[in-house]
Amino acid sequence: MPSPGALAGTGLTALRRRPLLAVLLLMVLVFQLTTGSFLDTGNLRGIATDAATLAVVAVPLALLVISGYLDLSVGSTLALGGLVAGWLAASQQQSPVVAVLGALAAGAAVGAVNGVLCCYLGLSAFIVTLGMLTAVRGLAQQLFPLPLSGFGSGFAWLGGSRIAGIDAPVLIAVLVLVTGALFLALTPAGRHVFAIGVNREAAHLSGIDVRRTPFTLFVATGVAAALAGAIKASVLDSVVAGTSGAGFELTVLTAVLLGGVALTGGSGSVFGVLLGVLFLGCLQNGLTLLNVPTFWQQMAQGTALVAGAALACFGPRQTR
Repeated sequence: MPSPGALAGTGLTALRRRPLLAVLLLMVLVFQLTTGSFLDTGNLRGIATDAATLAVVAVPLALLVISGYLDLSVGSTLALGGLVAGWLAASQQQSPVVAVLGALAAGAAVGAVNGVLCCYLGLSAFIVTLGMLTAVRGLAQQLFPLPLSGFGSGFAWLGGSRIAGIDAPVLIAVLVLVTGALFLALTPAGRHVFAIGVNREAAHLSGIDVRRTPFTLFVATGVAAALAGAIKASVLDSVVAGTSGAGFELTVLTAVLLGGVALTGGSGSVFGVLLGVLFLGCLQNGLTLLNVPTFWQQMAQGTALVAGAALACFGPRQTR
């Protein structure tokens, strides 16, 4: 059995490798001492539910960034997915399953367009997805100019039900996190993601399909964003084309960078992304409990984005 000294040494090593973990623990302690209610069960459940949609998108986006690409259109894709799901559930009286599948199809279409332009035609992922951010938002507003609401109790199950005592969005997020971690750690395709991000030419010479793998990740990111949109629409029972998911792309990118994923590709881990998601969720919730004005919360998130970029650049490189 390891001695207390050995366990302490292991813990310190883990904190040095994951500096965000130490910051997260300190932040939780401060918020608990200042609010007295931060660690209440109801508040923690709220943090988990709010962070679930962020985690669903952050995992595939992290894999995409590790492979050397980027998707800035996830906020607009989230809006489109929520609108399509809500429209099918309310206006077309479709079952919740059909509504969610429709949203996933819309997200896959956006991801496929991004993937073809970036992976097969060689266009800049930053420019392409920045353009798609605006184009998809415009498409959503054209197709659904009016807010949608009243999706029915069946569709509300996606965001409001509990399975084995766990909220459905949280359970979905856990499944995505576990799947992403197993994919990176145990599959050849996961190793290919790192290889492509480190050196695309060398990966190609090694026999790796350097276009199909990131293309698949673009599609997966689009599907995840649309699923997150459907979950949000279910939770809120409404969705607005012009505002749903606005700024979400920066929030999810902040979580990814805070988690230690290098923007240049080739480095990152799903556990780090989880820490980034939890950090942002706890930060926003704690500031809200303290009645901090919205503009200060936005400044805090912007500072976190810069800090995440610094951690990804100067911190220890993670490959699992």
